[in-house]
Parts: sequence; C-alpha cells; structure tokens
Amino acid sequence: MRGFSKAIITGNLTRDPELRTTPNGASVCSFSVAVNRVFKDASGEQKEDVSYIDCSAWGRLGEMISQYAKKGSGVLVSGRLDQRSWEDKNGGGKRSRVEIVVEDFNFVSGPRGDGGNSGSFGGDNSNAADAASDIPDDVPEEEIDLSDVPF
Repeated sequence: MRGFSKAIITGNLTRDPELRTTPNGASVCSFSVAVNRVFKDASGEQKEDVSYIDCSAWGRLGEMISQYAKKGSGVLVSGRLDQRSWEDKNGGGKRSRVEIVVEDFNFVSGPRGDGGNSGSFGGDNSNAADAASDIPDDVPEEEIDLSDVPF
C-alpha cells in the first residue's frame, strides 16, 4: 500500500518569507504560518492556542511567494508533510522537524492582509497575473438551491 500525505492550513505569516538558492541552483522559500485555534476548556472558559507551522515552497512557486507575501499576510497553504533529520553541529545529537512542502498557496485576505482580492499560486505554477485573473467578478450573490445539484 502506498502512503498519502496532505496538509491544509490557514493562518498568518509570522515573518517575511526567506528565499534561498541551493548549491544546484534550485530556489526554495521558507516561511512559518501561525494557526490560531479557539476552544473551551473543561470549565467552559474560552481559550486560544497558536501553532507555528514551518513551510517550504520550491521553484517558481517559492519565488512568487517570496515576492508577494509579507509578514502578517493571511494565507491558505496546502501540500505534503515532510520530515527531515540531521545531526546537530553543536553536539546536540540528532534533530528532526516536520514541515509542509507547499503545493498550493492562496492569499485569504489579499496580499499583505490589505483586504483586497484573494489570489492563488501553485498547482500549475501559474504566475501572479494569471492567479489574479482567475478570480471571477460575475459570481451571483443568490443562495444556491441544493435540489439543483445532480448528485
């Protein structure tokens, strides 16, 4: 049996994305997303918890994220989970981390959180202009009648 890994998160970038180039010339963009969760504890009091999820995007997708995303940007990220292991150079033993290798990236509140139109990158590695043109401007605001759905 083959395994399957898919992660989808939404949150805000904790810092500006960092673009690097590997020794073989590949671009990789690293960033972290803060994911807030609101819940009630045993006493019924509302609490909030934050998880910080590391992400990396390769190639053109990573270049575009580093160009348009900034600290605080609201994003929706999907991709596969990846675990990396290495030996700590300072004698700290073996270290590991799990991150999302980004396959699709969307702004959920507009670039830089300015409330503008949402945009997306990924999938077919389209560019920012293509992503912005994918947003329909003629979507009717009427409620959908579920009895019209054929399945």
